[in-house]
Amino acid sequence: MLTVLGLTMITVFTYFIMSGRLSSFTALTVIPLIFAIIGGFASSVDTMMLDGIKLVATSAAFLLFALLFFGIMIDAGMFDPLINKILKTVKGDPLKVAIGTAVLTLLVALDGDGTTTFIIVISSMLPLYKKLNMNPLVLATISMLSFSVVCGLTPWGGPGIRALSVLGLEQTDFFVPLIPTLIGGAIWVIFVSFILGKMERKRLGIIDLNESNITENAFSLEVASAQEYSIKRPKMLWINLILTVLVMTVLILGLIKPAILFLVAVVIAMLINYPTVEQQKERIKDHGGNALMVLLVVFAGGAFTGILSGTKMVDSIAANLVSILPESWGDFFPVIIGLVSIPFTFVMSNDAFYFGVVPIFANTASAYGIEPIEIVRAVVLSQSAHFLLPLVPATILLTGMLKLSIAEYVRFAFKWSVLTCLVLISLAWLTGAIMT
Repeated sequence: MLTVLGLTMITVFTYFIMSGRLSSFTALTVIPLIFAIIGGFASSVDTMMLDGIKLVATSAAFLLFALLFFGIMIDAGMFDPLINKILKTVKGDPLKVAIGTAVLTLLVALDGDGTTTFIIVISSMLPLYKKLNMNPLVLATISMLSFSVVCGLTPWGGPGIRALSVLGLEQTDFFVPLIPTLIGGAIWVIFVSFILGKMERKRLGIIDLNESNITENAFSLEVASAQEYSIKRPKMLWINLILTVLVMTVLILGLIKPAILFLVAVVIAMLINYPTVEQQKERIKDHGGNALMVLLVVFAGGAFTGILSGTKMVDSIAANLVSILPESWGDFFPVIIGLVSIPFTFVMSNDAFYFGVVPIFANTASAYGIEPIEIVRAVVLSQSAHFLLPLVPATILLTGMLKLSIAEYVRFAFKWSVLTCLVLISLAWLTGAIMT
């Protein structure tokens, strides 16, 4: 009963999100609530939703202050020199910009944190995309694919840490066999960026950006108004840069809780760039609407996860899936798990999947004589599907910074995401990382 209820709920939720008939906030709240009541959990559904909201509260605070901080840095013009330098290098070629996005993300993603990676990449590249009138969905897709490959296949990334810790396995045993897949995955992502960049070049052409075009404010898509120029703070460039580097260093080292770090950073950024109360109110007003939409989805996503976990729908689905696999498929179990992980990671949080479902997969694999480490390698290959999920804070941040709806993002990135999963599974199979 729970399996049918859970699968139906996930199907209905996915349909309404993909079709755009309901906003993410509405779908995340109403659909699981209805199904929880149908399943007989009406008396406890509020507790489940509240437990889920509590789990995402810290992430929501972090996203709020991070959005405000980098919004202020963009307003002040901190990224202008970097964008102008890139403009001189790519010379208005969308193909080069797309490939540059992939390379930049692959490098930045080595820290393993999605929010940090997307903040840096989107803040740096979005003005350039606007200048060339490139589709922001290309930026979202390339950066998501690049991060998912590095995050999933490195032992310090979130998926690897979760799976290895819950099963008590060694990081070296996990990572070394996946190195060829990681390299191949990076090449694949660059190839995808080449395809998307070529499509943008065909649509837009190569824009002739001579030296006279690349001025201090060359990144603006439209002719900036007097008000837009008035919020620039070119004299504060180095102070803002030092502040940003300091904040990112502390974030990566984990010296201070992210939410508190960015709360303090926002206050400092406003004081040094916009010292008057009126100026600060204007900055908050300009970015508040975007931040509010992000928070609504984060909290609604927490409620969704709370119901999915609290009703035990996830546990039931996983147990039934494992039980129906024929024994003759045992030799192909790691590949099957890799494929099955694509829809699982799309609809589940990493915590729920890696702590709740992966141990079931690993225990079942042992019955076929397959080492648990192969299952761990298999399940991390589907991270690009996970980053389509509107429950992931990093995804919400990504779409929020680009002002994209989840529906249009999923429609555009879906095929590239699934293809990336299939490519990684194939590479891992061919190189012996799974099914040795």
